[in-house]
Amino acid sequence: MHPDPAVPPVVLDGASVAIGGRPILREVDLMVRTGDFVTLLGSNGSGKSTLVRAVTGLLPVAGGVLRLFGTPVEDFHDWQRLGFVPQRSTATGGVPATVREVVASGRIGRRRLLRPAGAADRRAVEEAIEVVGLADRASYGVSQLSGGQQQRVLIARALAGEPDLLVLDEPTAGVDLPNQQALADALGRLKARGATIVLVAHEIGPMMPLIDRTVVMRDGRIAYDGPPLTQEVASHTHHPHDHGDARVHDHAPHVGSPLDGPLDPHRWNGGGRP
Repeated sequence: MHPDPAVPPVVLDGASVAIGGRPILREVDLMVRTGDFVTLLGSNGSGKSTLVRAVTGLLPVAGGVLRLFGTPVEDFHDWQRLGFVPQRSTATGGVPATVREVVASGRIGRRRLLRPAGAADRRAVEEAIEVVGLADRASYGVSQLSGGQQQRVLIARALAGEPDLLVLDEPTAGVDLPNQQALADALGRLKARGATIVLVAHEIGPMMPLIDRTVVMRDGRIAYDGPPLTQEVASHTHHPHDHGDARVHDHAPHVGSPLDGPLDPHRWNGGGRP
């Protein structure tokens, strides 16, 4: 299925999420359009990982609306359209497996029950392995790989399902610079194909040239939505001494955070696609 570019893959309208009765996300408004490469920044506890878990169906929305590809999340069943690379997980879960076997598990959602892998499945697996730069290690046991290479296996597993939206939760955490560059190269190839990517990050590093737009989370709300920022800049923006209009209108309505000072529209004049 080819996504309709006119239908945003993700829309949150006043969305709230609570965990154990404690509010984590508070009336979040956010739109991710087809082909966007959006990075989510914010300190620990800001709500960015909770946001991606809501988007990927792992946490329920307690208030407001979340739409995926135009469908309210409670009515959405086409989960193979989303690929999710979780935070700090291992590629094998302790089970001996080769790179190819782990990546092939990403095709299960695309196959009918009990139907063996076909030529299309095999092509998708080999292409995903090649995109992340591990074609020469496809038959290696995943346990033989470095942590950064294992993270690339997880990305390949998500890619094998040919998702319309790829969500990655801190894929570069604890990964050395060469593997960060390899991750950036893989995501760059996907971006060139028009993929929609949401990346949660603490460090941007080699990803910076790929980013269309930065969303900064603070205290469960969106404090900034606009042109790309580094983590260092994001951590020093939008304190109460900022001045100007309280909202940025580029991509999502009402993105100014009630907890922070208003944004200066001349300083932050929008970003991403028109």
